Amino acid sequence: MFTKMKNIDTAFRHVRGFTMLIIAACVLLSGFALYKSFSLVAGMQEKVYILANGKALEAYASDRKDNIPVEARDHVKTFHKLFFTLDPDEKVIRFNVTKALYLADDSAKRVYDDLKENDYYSGIISGNVSQTIAVDSVQISINDYPYHFRCYATQNIIRTTSIAHRSLITEGNLRNVSRSDNNPMDF
Repeated sequence: MFTKMKNIDTAFRHVRGFTMLIIAACVLLSGFALYKSFSLVAGMQEKVYILANGKALEAYASDRKDNIPVEARDHVKTFHKLFFTLDPDEKVIRFNVTKALYLADDSAKRVYDDLKENDYYSGIISGNVSQTIAVDSVQISINDYPYHFRCYATQNIIRTTSIAHRSLITEGNLRNVSRSDNNPMDF
């Protein structure tokens, strides 16, 4: 009779030990799954996938200070293309220059007003002149704030009878401003 009790007690201990082992394994497996899922989510938050023309492109997140030279060069190029690319159409000129002026301070507005007052844009329209710009390089000095830039570009003035090429060198300073729909960069 006591042997039966001993067997039941031994069987109960085995079942209890096996159950504890299964519970410990489940807790460890759940903990490992949580750890891996959090690390995967953290890794995915550093990546952005962009769909362009049916192709998925991967972009990586980084600190703003890592991108200052790239964003600043693009900002300067965008301003120059909008401000100096002119077609003999008053609406196109006004549209491009307005977009360019959102990217600059009042010094660009003063230059625009001077050119407008001297009938520069009227001459482009009446002479059927197109003006394009090719930005060769942009140098940014991010050591001091505001950031100093120098832009080297080639300006092509296309008339009905000739094409003139001019070298264009501009300098200025970039300062941080808040982003907006009209100025998506921080400058």
